[in-house]
Amino acid sequence: MRVWGVTTTFPSFPTPTTFPTSDFSSSSPPDSAWPTSSSKSQSFSNFTGNRDDRGVCQCSVILPDNTFPVVRVERLEITAQTISKKFEKELSKVKEYVQLISVYEEKLLNLTVRVSIMEKDSISYTELDFELIKMEVKEMEKLIKQLKVGFTGSTVIIDQLEVEIRNMTLLVEQLETLDKNNVLAIRREILALKKRLKECEASKVESAPLPPAPGSCAHGGVVNISKPAVVQLNWLGFSYKYGAWGRDYSPQSPGNGLYWVAPLDTDGRTLRYYRLYNTKDDLLLYTNAQTNQIYYGQGSGTVVYKNNMYVNWYNSQNMAKINLTTNNVDLTQTLPNAAYNNRFSYANVGWQDMDFAMDENGLWVIYATEASTGNIVISKLNDSTLAVLNTWHTKQYKPSVTNTFMVCGVLYATRTLSTRLEEIFYSYDTNTGKEGKLSIVMQKMQENVQSINYHPFEQKLFVYNDGYLMNYDLVFRPLPQ
Repeated sequence: MRVWGVTTTFPSFPTPTTFPTSDFSSSSPPDSAWPTSSSKSQSFSNFTGNRDDRGVCQCSVILPDNTFPVVRVERLEITAQTISKKFEKELSKVKEYVQLISVYEEKLLNLTVRVSIMEKDSISYTELDFELIKMEVKEMEKLIKQLKVGFTGSTVIIDQLEVEIRNMTLLVEQLETLDKNNVLAIRREILALKKRLKECEASKVESAPLPPAPGSCAHGGVVNISKPAVVQLNWLGFSYKYGAWGRDYSPQSPGNGLYWVAPLDTDGRTLRYYRLYNTKDDLLLYTNAQTNQIYYGQGSGTVVYKNNMYVNWYNSQNMAKINLTTNNVDLTQTLPNAAYNNRFSYANVGWQDMDFAMDENGLWVIYATEASTGNIVISKLNDSTLAVLNTWHTKQYKPSVTNTFMVCGVLYATRTLSTRLEEIFYSYDTNTGKEGKLSIVMQKMQENVQSINYHPFEQKLFVYNDGYLMNYDLVFRPLPQ
């Protein structure tokens, strides 16, 4: 830097240096007025000077460029602090990921062991095992996705873990499909069916259909049956396992019929005695009973209709009509072509070749003939003359059913399911000539059912079950509105 004949102040030094501009014409300045290059107290290194023609002092000063860069240092410090914070944040992330990877590495090893066991024995596992493994695998898949998003740089290890987890998922799915006993599939189907059943029950408005009027056929047939109500043991005792019982029905006075009980002798064939009760209380208390004797009825196909008892007469093809008021046999009549004397009786019940029944439409007899090859034949009878009014032939073999009853002109047949269950499995509608298949389960107290009689007014079944008298309520299908 050159300074020409002026007073110059150098701000970089604590004491400014002043150069005089006075007249130098008389003489040269003294040596003490000029700093020399050997002065250690000055901040400049050297200088030279002279005077021009006009006497103005001219000098050149060379100063070092040593100004300190404060702003640049401050920026450097701020940048260093920012980099340090980012480094600490990324370092903490790496430490966290390392810990998580260690944890899930142990879980992956544990899953590997468990899946290996399941591979060796595909029967001993349950659906819960699969669900737990699936949950753990899904957790690891979620972690891997988080690591890939937040991790920068090389992801070779993470990629390897992702591949292993994907392979584990495929392996679990394959093991699940190798269920040898289809246990899991069956369980899922059962759960699905239960769910559908609950949904169906929830959506269905429960409203019990009103029963038809007593003695009315304004319904769609029998669709269900109640549990049995045990009335009592027959009046002769437990040894008299065969017989029949019921209640008289007359359309003129439907609710006033007397109760009757007709057990057979212990041979299971001969009907000698029967009892009449005016009320159900008398029946339950064994009081005010009228005991009658006849010679002789055969089998337990007995029924009472309009104060008359109808039976198969002993050792014959004849039907007998007994007046209950006089206990006299008012009429006997041959049933044309009917098999008798235990030719085509019911299953588990002997000597019931003719089974009399009554319903809302009148008096019926169920039997079989040689021409029908043992299949059930239904005949509608005139209750006064015992003449056959009409006949229907079914395709149901009579000895394969345990008993029958009539409701509104429809025959219903039962069969044995077990020692405690019976099933109404077959129907024949004489109104339309159509046969039907049913599955209405009846509970029973003893093993064999000897007779079933229907009462139109009470809409009940009267069942004789190995000596016990039982009642069942019938449930009918309501007619569409």
